[in-house]
Amino acid sequence: MFRLKLIPDNSSFNFLNLFNFGFAFSTILIVLSIGSFLFQGLNLGIDFRGGILIEAKSKFGGANVQQLRSDLSGSTFGDVSIQLFGAEDEVLIRIQKQEGDEQAQVKAIKDVNAIISDSYSVRRTEFVGPTIGAELTQKGILAVISALIAIMIYIWFRFEWQYSLAAILALSHDVISTIGFFSITSFEFNLATIAAILTISGYSINDTVVVFDRIRENFRRYKSWEQNDIINKSLNETLSRTVMTSVTTALALIAIMTFGGPVLRDFAAAMLWGVLIGTYSSIFIAAGVLTYVALNRSGDDNSDISKPEYEE
Repeated sequence: MFRLKLIPDNSSFNFLNLFNFGFAFSTILIVLSIGSFLFQGLNLGIDFRGGILIEAKSKFGGANVQQLRSDLSGSTFGDVSIQLFGAEDEVLIRIQKQEGDEQAQVKAIKDVNAIISDSYSVRRTEFVGPTIGAELTQKGILAVISALIAIMIYIWFRFEWQYSLAAILALSHDVISTIGFFSITSFEFNLATIAAILTISGYSINDTVVVFDRIRENFRRYKSWEQNDIINKSLNETLSRTVMTSVTTALALIAIMTFGGPVLRDFAAAMLWGVLIGTYSSIFIAAGVLTYVALNRSGDDNSDISKPEYEE
């Protein structure tokens, strides 16, 4: 029976020669991510900024976004954003928070309905106040930081502090680069994005734990080997599993991006980026950091097993 193999059995790639390249690439990526975040910021969704969101469906076929934008531009609503939403006859209207209390927001919604009611039927309206937006921002940041700390503590008890340090550096790399991805692409950053970041952290640490487990196991089997040779062998032994898992996950996410519509596009894009960068960081960041620290060795000495020859 035919079996698809993206990575051949008993691969012997020399990752040791690539770690310096990986660190250089990651440094550039982190600098770009932080720079874009500081100077360009994020395209915050209504969850964090506060404001009004209206979903409408055209009564006469395809939606005319240009005409709708023209109808609303002369109003006193302030910042208005209009885009197609899902089908060609559906639009999403975002309006900045109006000055005043809740009654001012209700009045704005009624005014928009009056302007578009002849051609569109309103299907959904939402309003998020600035207080709730600030609270969601605070809780979102707290959720990400708490997840990273909990993962670090788990890895510390599961392995050693050196592994915990490597894992948290890799996860921080993934989180910062994902935020940078949203800043550079100007995709909307909302609560779904926070969920994506937390999911990415879980996915990435799963890959990392598999690699760490194999490294620890090989330390017991090949006690006479150099530490870096054991790390390299462990990466080769887990490479096929890592790549196959990432590819199958990526295929599902590409399908969601293609057919899921605008609602799921940004979430799927974040997840796809996270799968790719999480796989990369498990190899080149988490394992790479371990080459610079002394790890504990225990177990039987199988010094008769010769070291492998690596492919260049």
